[in-house]
Amino acid sequence: MNEENAFPQKYDFSTVEKRWQDQWEASQTYRVVEDRNKPKYYVLEMFPYPSGRIHMGHVRNYTIGDVVARYKRLMGFNVLHPMGWDAFGLPAENAAQKHGTHPAKWTYENIAYMKSQLKKLGFSYDWQREFATCDADYYRWEQKLFLQMYQRGLVYRKITTVNWCETCQTVLANEQVIEGACWRCDSFVQPRNMNGWFFKITAYAEELLADVEKLSGWPEKVVTMQHNWIGKSTGLLCSFPVESLDEEVAIFTTRPDTIFGVTFMSIAPEHPLVEKLLAGNEREEALRAFISSVMEEKKRRPIGSETEKNGMFTGHYCRNPFSGQLVPIYLANFVLMEYGTGAVMAVPAHDQRDFEFARKFSLPIVPVVVPAGTILDPERMEEAASGPGILVNSGRFSGMDSMAAQQAIIDHARQQGFGQAHTAYRLRDWGISRQRYWGAPIPMIHCSNCGVVPVPEDQLPIRLPDGADTAADECSPLSRRPDFFKASCPTCGGAAERETDTMDTFVESSWYFARFACPDNDTAILDERTQTWLPVDQYIGGVEHAILHLLYSRFFTKVLRDLGYLHIDEPFTNLLTQGMVIKDGSKMSKSKGNVVDPDQLINQYGADTVRLFSLFAAPPERDLEWNAQGVEGASRFLNRVYRTVVAFVEQRENPAYLATDAADIDRELQRKNHQTIKKVRFDMENNFHFNTAISAVMELFNALSAATDETRSDRPSSTCVEEVIRTMLVLLYPMVPHFCSEMWRIAGFHQTIEEQSWPTFDEAAAREDQLTIVVQVNGKVRSRLQVDADIDDESLRQQALEDMNVRRFLTDTPIKKVIVVKKKLVNIVV
Repeated sequence: MNEENAFPQKYDFSTVEKRWQDQWEASQTYRVVEDRNKPKYYVLEMFPYPSGRIHMGHVRNYTIGDVVARYKRLMGFNVLHPMGWDAFGLPAENAAQKHGTHPAKWTYENIAYMKSQLKKLGFSYDWQREFATCDADYYRWEQKLFLQMYQRGLVYRKITTVNWCETCQTVLANEQVIEGACWRCDSFVQPRNMNGWFFKITAYAEELLADVEKLSGWPEKVVTMQHNWIGKSTGLLCSFPVESLDEEVAIFTTRPDTIFGVTFMSIAPEHPLVEKLLAGNEREEALRAFISSVMEEKKRRPIGSETEKNGMFTGHYCRNPFSGQLVPIYLANFVLMEYGTGAVMAVPAHDQRDFEFARKFSLPIVPVVVPAGTILDPERMEEAASGPGILVNSGRFSGMDSMAAQQAIIDHARQQGFGQAHTAYRLRDWGISRQRYWGAPIPMIHCSNCGVVPVPEDQLPIRLPDGADTAADECSPLSRRPDFFKASCPTCGGAAERETDTMDTFVESSWYFARFACPDNDTAILDERTQTWLPVDQYIGGVEHAILHLLYSRFFTKVLRDLGYLHIDEPFTNLLTQGMVIKDGSKMSKSKGNVVDPDQLINQYGADTVRLFSLFAAPPERDLEWNAQGVEGASRFLNRVYRTVVAFVEQRENPAYLATDAADIDRELQRKNHQTIKKVRFDMENNFHFNTAISAVMELFNALSAATDETRSDRPSSTCVEEVIRTMLVLLYPMVPHFCSEMWRIAGFHQTIEEQSWPTFDEAAAREDQLTIVVQVNGKVRSRLQVDADIDDESLRQQALEDMNVRRFLTDTPIKKVIVVKKKLVNIVV
């Protein structure tokens, strides 16, 4: 080769990556349309919030998805791999105000910058399908869906006690309250009575729970979290009348067999009955002080921590409808208003929490369920007895087995009219009202004559006021914007006001995956193309969304199905929850000062090196520990492959390069080649362990390097070397697409690498001629045998027993047994 045509000494990643990115974009390589001649595959990463810059967590998440997409294309699938932006929400609103700009301007500028970053990484997205959820063309359909849900009774408005975050100045859904604190800012959440809009997710509680069994492609821990959050329980719902007040305390219990053991009632400080219990109460001042202390203690308490159980007697009693006995009503710091009814019948003999509380306040402990043939002495009990047994001290039910008694007690309550069988769910209806500007307006109108009426569909979308050039101080909550809320009633034509709450941003992310199937449809929410693409075959994202986003997406899928838009029951067939990127012992974050800028890495090493490191450093479901040396190692490996490909191109026409007798070394190299194809295919199909797949290709490369060493006399044939290089490039292509595309071009191989098929392996060619078998005596290694790869167990047993090294340790000791682990090990037990 002429010197002027010589290849650069080092791989020029910046030139190569730009060239291939431009070519992919110009030729629309990754644009996808429906194709009935190919099986479909829909891979989707959870779309990002446009915060301004991508981080290493983004890089890892989207690289995983891109590898899957590219691999599936080579496997012959028609792949949908879209990207969009989860663009509404409080962070954008706050950031815009901080920077003196408008949320729309802030958001779209961030989208443009982040999109350029994603393109630099070479992700194979169909950018024709891109949308942002703050686009009116998107939330127009969300507003229509809201109206259709309203018509079906799945949307309602009521005054209720809501979760109010003072820091964020907005209401939160129950799922957004984590251990009493805001999911976003960790501030303590306070109860507040407000009017708000709700999605009736509880209408699907039973189906959401039952269909958890269909999520076989999800991580077990996520399935468990879904199951537990829905939280179905069956039992007795009954009321305890409050003495001296025309009120009742409703309770739900899964242990009706213990109801005769109730010795006090615990209620949450936020319970709606509390104000009536305090009115005219001589203890009012002390009780209010207690309530304040509980609320303050909750503020200070670290999230997830336990607290000492505390309470205060209200001075009021309620009557047990079964026994007729009066029991004191206590305010208790451990009763949560959001669970059950906000009141708990306390049975100290059979519930450990109640037992500890009763001991602390010297309250009675009355055993009512005891194991057969035993006696429980309340004075000597050291802990609650929570197991089954025989009922005692339980009136007409005494002597019954506790399990049988549960139904008998429920039947009695129903017959007497003070209780009934009840199925309860931990799940609560989804409060979607948010008192902020940057969200999708709720399409309802309030008229003093007609009440609350829906906006006619032909008036959608109801747009947010002002454009992207509006100053930050003009994007106040819609309730302060007469230019927005003044309207005419669509029913009577009179003066009216628009709803000024916006929708929770989780609404947008609950159905975006379906819209990606037909984002260009401007006449319908969804169309028949959803039947081609849905469900999503592989969904990828963080485990932090295991409850909120995934539960809401499952709910929306069922609603869209029942409205006739979808044909599926569940949105995501398979789910991969990738681990975090860790540096200096903690998750990368600006607050910890341990962020690594992907742009700097790309500029220094190239996108493919960054991709390769993020895939090779750990399995995708595990946390990735940042390691600068690992990035250097990934770069060195690509340069080694580059030099090998260049050497092959320069030497393949050289007669001296061609081996005269390459049969043996060709066979060895081809065996390794087929073994590598088999290994990588297994890792890609079974667990997405890209790290071990890459390691296998590295081993193949090392074998090739050793076989083609210039000092060897038995180098492989040019044909064999070409076959191995082709294999390596195709296997590595999903991980490092620019590099492999360029190496394919340099090597002069036919077509582009995107047009290739995933290589197949020959089981016979991959099979070893010889195996090394370890032989143990009583578990200690005594010899190693070289045997034919197809040896049977009996022959292997005989060879082990006859081996001279083994016989020295057998002597005359009787052999108890010989254990043969097929083609791996023989253990002789004497």
